Amino acid sequence: MSLAGRVESALARVWWRSSPGVAAWALSPLTLCYRAVSALRRAAYALGWLKAERAPVPVIVVGNLVAGGAGKTPTVIALVQALRRAGWTPGVISRGHGRSGQAAAALLDDSPVAEVGDEPMLIRLRTRAPVWVARRRIDAARGLCAAHAEVDVLVADDGLQHLALARDVQVIVFDDRGTGNGWQLPAGPLRQPVPRHVPVNSHVLYNAAFASTSWPGALARRQLAGAALLQDWWRGAPPSLPALQALRGRRVLAAAGMAVP
Repeated sequence: MSLAGRVESALARVWWRSSPGVAAWALSPLTLCYRAVSALRRAAYALGWLKAERAPVPVIVVGNLVAGGAGKTPTVIALVQALRRAGWTPGVISRGHGRSGQAAAALLDDSPVAEVGDEPMLIRLRTRAPVWVARRRIDAARGLCAAHAEVDVLVADDGLQHLALARDVQVIVFDDRGTGNGWQLPAGPLRQPVPRHVPVNSHVLYNAAFASTSWPGALARRQLAGAALLQDWWRGAPPSLPALQALRGRRVLAAAGMAVP
């Protein structure tokens, strides 16, 4: 395992305890610095020293309060599908975490994943919605809306803490781990403090069988939808139960490698 992988594994053991341990206390001075910088940034926006920029159409941000995965990408995919059923024409914007560039770019079916990010590409292929990426989400929003006049709502994949982008609605996602030990980075998994009440214009979704925080919210309903060949599913083919049933009696190797398997 690489050094980065070992550090990540060590931090996960610290973060996802029910209460802070010795290692969390050792990291607490760094957490105080992180909290101070984050608080100053939030205050700058609250006082108007920094301005959030508004996209040409309404924006729904899907994000979480903790570092790492909590089911944001499948939530974005499901939300795009739900908006279509409700008569909207959605587009998706993202930073494209881990990609090589920073400028705004449109995703095509053959875009190199290294240049646009794997999660935005997954969203593009699974939803067929227009997807743009940029370090500054507002650049992605403006580029997408200029290229697709039919789009009347944007879903932002991640970006809950990206205060530079004004939003109309937030969907805050948790999994069954909740807020871990309840501390902020790096002593805990939290990207920001958890307020007592759900923020205004926010909805909470638990990708779990139970509510893992004190906030009221909806529980995602997950079920086995079937099976599909990976190369077909990646290109948008839906899974089917007959394909899953065709595996009956055969020896298979099952692996889960995204987010928290």
